[in-house]
Amino acid sequence: MSAPPTPRTPARALFGSRWTPRPEHVSELGLDAGLPGGFRAAGVASGIKPSGKADVGLLVCDSPSPVSAARFTSSGTAAAPVLLSRERCRLQALRAVLANSGCANAATGRRGLEDAAKTQGAAALAAGVQPAEVALASTGAISHELPVDAVLKGILAASSQLRGEGDADFQRAIQTTDAFEKRACLQVRLPSGTVRLNAQCKGAGMISPGFATMLCFVQTDAALQADTAELLLGVCVKRSFDRCSVDGQLSTNDTAILMSSGASGVAIAPESEDELRLGEALDALLRALAIMMVADGEGAGRIARVLVRGGEGEAVEAVARAVANSPLVKTALHGGDPNWGRIVQAVGAAIRSPPAPAPVALDVAIEGIPVCSSGAAIDYDADALARAVQAQEVEYEIALGGRDSIQAETEVFFSDLSYDYVKVNAEYTT
Repeated sequence: MSAPPTPRTPARALFGSRWTPRPEHVSELGLDAGLPGGFRAAGVASGIKPSGKADVGLLVCDSPSPVSAARFTSSGTAAAPVLLSRERCRLQALRAVLANSGCANAATGRRGLEDAAKTQGAAALAAGVQPAEVALASTGAISHELPVDAVLKGILAASSQLRGEGDADFQRAIQTTDAFEKRACLQVRLPSGTVRLNAQCKGAGMISPGFATMLCFVQTDAALQADTAELLLGVCVKRSFDRCSVDGQLSTNDTAILMSSGASGVAIAPESEDELRLGEALDALLRALAIMMVADGEGAGRIARVLVRGGEGEAVEAVARAVANSPLVKTALHGGDPNWGRIVQAVGAAIRSPPAPAPVALDVAIEGIPVCSSGAAIDYDADALARAVQAQEVEYEIALGGRDSIQAETEVFFSDLSYDYVKVNAEYTT
C-alpha cells in the first residue's frame, strides 16, 4: 500500500486570505481556548483507519434548551448518515453529534441505514440524550460498510473523555486527506454582550459548488431562536461552502451543523443589531473555512476567485462554475500560465448559443489587468500579467455582455489541478 503524497500547501491563518477580512468586532482566541460554554467534545482512535489515527468524534451540548440548524448534501446518492439525520433527527434541537472518518457509509443500502441507526442509539445512550437528538456525520471511502463494532468501541471511549477542551481531538477525528486542521475559536463583541463562536471543519477533495464536500460543526454560547439559527446558517452556507470548488465533484456526505447552548446569557433577538453582528461573524468564519478547504485541495498549490457579472443570474452562475471546474483553467492556474484563452473557452462552453449568433460580448481581467473587451483581445502588459499569475491567490473578473449590462453577480473560489491531485486520488483506496 503506497501512502499518498503530502499536499504542498502549508497551513493557512484563518483570516489569511485577502478575500476573507476579519470583522472588527471579531477576535481570534488561541486554538487552546476550548469550546464555548455548554459544550464538550472528544475524539478517539477506534480502528476504522488503518493508520491508527483518531476516527470517532463525539460532540455534546449540555444545555437544557439547545437550538440548532443543519444543512446537508444535495446529492441524489446521499449517504446513510445524511438520510437518517435528515429524516429522523430533531434538527432544530440537537444535543449531540457523532462523527466518524475512514468510512463514508455511502452506497451501503438498507444495511447502511441500520448500521447508522445502531451507532446513533449508542451515542444517545452515551451522551444521555434521545436518539432523535443525535446527528450523524461520516466521511471516507464510498461503498465500504460501516465497521459498527469499531464505532461502538469509539463511542464508549469518547464518552469517557468528553471535556470542554476536547475540540482539538474532535477535529482530528473528522479529518481524512486534510493536510492541516481547519478550526477556529472566536470571540464576538455584540451590543448586548460578548459571545463565543467555534468551528471544526474538514475537507480537501471531492469539493464542488452547490454545497461542498465537507463536514463543519459550529458552536456558540449565544442564545439563538430556532428561526434565527436557520436563517444565519442558511445564508452563510450559501456565501461560503456553496462558493468553493476543488474538483467539481459533489459528495454524498456533506454536512454543516450550527448548535447554540445559550450559556453566555446573551439572547439574540430576531432582526436586531445583535443578529446582524453575529451573522457577520458567522459569515466571515464560514467563508474563511471554505477558502482554507480550497487551499488544502488535494495537491493544491494556488487558489483563485472567479467573479462573474452579467444580466442574468443563471448565466453568471453557469459561467462561474464552468471556469472554476475547467481542467484547462485549473492547470493553467497550477503552472502560473497567463493563457486567458482558456477562460474564454470555458465561458463559451457554459453559454451555448443557437446557430450563427453574435459571440458573447465579454470582458476579462486577471488580477485587475484587462485582457479582453467585448469579446476581443486588447493590448495589455504581458510581463505584468505573467508576474500576477505567479501569486498564491489569483483573481479572475468576467463581465458578460460588456460592463454596461452588469446586474447579477456571483463568485466561486477554486484550487489548481496538480500532479499530486491525480496521485492522491489514483491511490485513495489502495
